[in-house]
Amino acid sequence: MLVLRLIGMLAAALIGSGIVAYLATRDRRYLVMSWRVGKYSLILALVILTLFFLERVIVL
Repeated sequence: MLVLRLIGMLAAALIGSGIVAYLATRDRRYLVMSWRVGKYSLILALVILTLFFLERVIVL
């Protein structure tokens, strides 16, 4: 769970800084970067949670 918290904090910081950079420069590549970071961090979190779930199922 510590890994998920670290991923979440890092992703939130990157997404927030990307949005702030977009608001400062109006360059859409920062929004695209924020979208990609959010999408891939969500996918990674789902994979990790699935592995945790499978570990519980296999042990039972």
